[in-house]
Amino acid sequence: MKKIIFMGTPAYATCILKALLENENFNIIALFTQPDKAVGRKQILTPSHTKAFLSNHSCVPIFTPKSLKDEAIIKQISDLKPDFIVVAAYGKILPKAILDIAPCVNLHASLLPKYRGASPIQSAILNGDEKSGVCTMLMEEGLDTGAILESLECDIKDKNSSEVFEILANLAAKLIISTLLNFENLIPKKQDENLATQCAKIKKEDGMITLNNAREIYQKYLAFTPWPNIFLANGLKFLELELIDENKIFKQDGEILELDKESFLLSCKQGILRIKKLQESGKKVLDGRTYLNGKRLKVGDYLH
Repeated sequence: MKKIIFMGTPAYATCILKALLENENFNIIALFTQPDKAVGRKQILTPSHTKAFLSNHSCVPIFTPKSLKDEAIIKQISDLKPDFIVVAAYGKILPKAILDIAPCVNLHASLLPKYRGASPIQSAILNGDEKSGVCTMLMEEGLDTGAILESLECDIKDKNSSEVFEILANLAAKLIISTLLNFENLIPKKQDENLATQCAKIKKEDGMITLNNAREIYQKYLAFTPWPNIFLANGLKFLELELIDENKIFKQDGEILELDKESFLLSCKQGILRIKKLQESGKKVLDGRTYLNGKRLKVGDYLH
């Protein structure tokens, strides 16, 4: 039975951790995850998804170090004598001293070398990619630059981030079992640096939109659901919409073109969107028609 230290933080990582716990070939000897964070207006101290899951299901020891560079932490990991260190969306860089303890296998939610970094799923959706996937890679000191061990591909067309996260988490859960069981027979494949792209961490302000291009707004809507959502400069969120036309040109954006029972059509400078659900800052979610009725807006008026 292979001894594994697992390092991961969000729900994506929990799905992979669960698969390892349920497999009789592996023994999870420790979880390393991000420290508890203050969440919401009341700043309630909340554990990571992996920590909350393990706390309810297992007696595996849980560690939440602020830094992995601490000599005591490095010694602690070394003393556990793991056969593998498996990393999935942990949120911390592993120093060389830890990389040298055991093979460190990372599960990255893209088909590397595309989308190295913190937001591979959102970046693939923003760029309108129809295919994405997950891969296992040998970790080295660079960010997502290690040799690829195995990968699985999937279709992401018209799927939002939440849906793609779930698909890739399930693929990653299968992939890690395959990679660890066949590790000795796999030939690591060096990444082609000429094809490498980077992606940054998503910030709340990335969700701000102007009614310029309907296709771009639609891709942002998919990429930024469930967070940070998309919103106009006045804070009005578009929580549910459809892309109706991506080519038609309008002299002015924001015109209400047509009303439906629970939605309305909205012009962009290029293209048309169907707005189904909206939310003003601090107010309830409303369907499109109810929102317009409350604002006394009709066909031919402008939403700004």
